Amino acid sequence: MTAGAIDPAVERFLLDSIDTVPHLEALLLLFQSPSIAWTVVDLAARIYVPEKQANGILEDLTRRSLIVRNDQSPPQYQYVERSPEQSALLENVARSYRTQLVQLTRFIHSNASGSVRDFARAFRLKDKD
Repeated sequence: MTAGAIDPAVERFLLDSIDTVPHLEALLLLFQSPSIAWTVVDLAARIYVPEKQANGILEDLTRRSLIVRNDQSPPQYQYVERSPEQSALLENVARSYRTQLVQLTRFIHSNASGSVRDFARAFRLKDKD
């Protein structure tokens, strides 16, 4: 990996799981504060997006099994570790975001729109273990 290059594992994760910079910021916020259950209102205020957008982001991340939603009213969202490997990858993503902010945001912005990637994901074959 050359100096300034994004780690290939981080790139793959961003391509597969992150549609926008606010998606990444929301995920990292929940990942770095796993004991906090976030409402849509709280998250919207923290990442500076409208509540409707925050709701969509949280639902996208939930659908991708990156966070969980509880049955409270209003719903609350948290990061719950699914595996040590996932947490290690997210730690790498968080480190890259801190040290390569410009490169990561440009990378995210340069990729296809979320709707195009969702369509492609629907047809992607899962890797076999």
